[in-house]
Amino acid sequence: MRTQTLSIVIPAYNSERTLGELVDRLLAVVPGIAASYEILIVNDGSGDGTWSAIEAIAATRTGVRGIDLVRNHGQHNALLCGIRAARHDVIVTMDDDLQNQPEDIPRLLEALDAGADVVYGTPQQQQWSIARNIASTVTKMVLQSVMGARTARMVSGFRAFHRDTRDAFAGYTARYVNIDVLLTWGAARFVALPVQHAPRRVGASNYTLRRLIRHTLDMMTGFSTYPLKLATAIGFLFTAFGIGVLAWVLSRYAIYGVVAQGFTFLASIIAIFSGAQLFALGIIGEYLARMFSRSMGQPSYTVRRQTF
Repeated sequence: MRTQTLSIVIPAYNSERTLGELVDRLLAVVPGIAASYEILIVNDGSGDGTWSAIEAIAATRTGVRGIDLVRNHGQHNALLCGIRAARHDVIVTMDDDLQNQPEDIPRLLEALDAGADVVYGTPQQQQWSIARNIASTVTKMVLQSVMGARTARMVSGFRAFHRDTRDAFAGYTARYVNIDVLLTWGAARFVALPVQHAPRRVGASNYTLRRLIRHTLDMMTGFSTYPLKLATAIGFLFTAFGIGVLAWVLSRYAIYGVVAQGFTFLASIIAIFSGAQLFALGIIGEYLARMFSRSMGQPSYTVRRQTF
């Protein structure tokens, strides 16, 4: 049964070999569940023929639009661009690698109609390497502390939400973007449904371990004050440690008349305290860097061209 109007947003990066099949599978599903629809593909500065593929698809398939970004801004930045350009009542986001199944979209929409603000399609079994799975788990643990939602451990790039939800972050212009955190600004009821997650058939994931670590750090310092609280806690811890060492030295002198000696002991204490200070300064520096970036007005993304 056809219900709401639907925008499907797909960030694309070096995916010229998968987009055609993905769009065809979407077009086999979407017309039966939406009164009107669009498939919006955002080319995130791909190095292959992805934009040419998008143009060809848009020219031959009904309801397909394309946006070409000037350079690679990152998946979440490309998603933000597509979400803001979406025209219909409900927005679904999904990956470009055929691991998300278009046939699962009706299930997400049913959960959304049942009263959820945001619905995630959580993979039953993620088809990634062990290192990627571990890094992804750590990232989601951090995301849970930032989002403050139980479903944070089950987030994925396969989401459905109402277009009105984006109004809460309409004024967001910072360079560092995390769509899941931004959605919490305008939503309170999160639901996660188990869905199929197919093995990647073409290419390799662009989320390397290094990029996941960088993404986690950006998320922690861009949307949370927990690192600053951690630096404060470490400062108190080492202050207490220093007081304890001082008490130990004075008590030995008072009781035994012995003064702690040795360059190694002194150098170790100095190194510990210096490391704690540099750690705290590094965290503060990360926050200052983000403030500096925001003060320059650097945009989240820049559009080169688009199809109509």
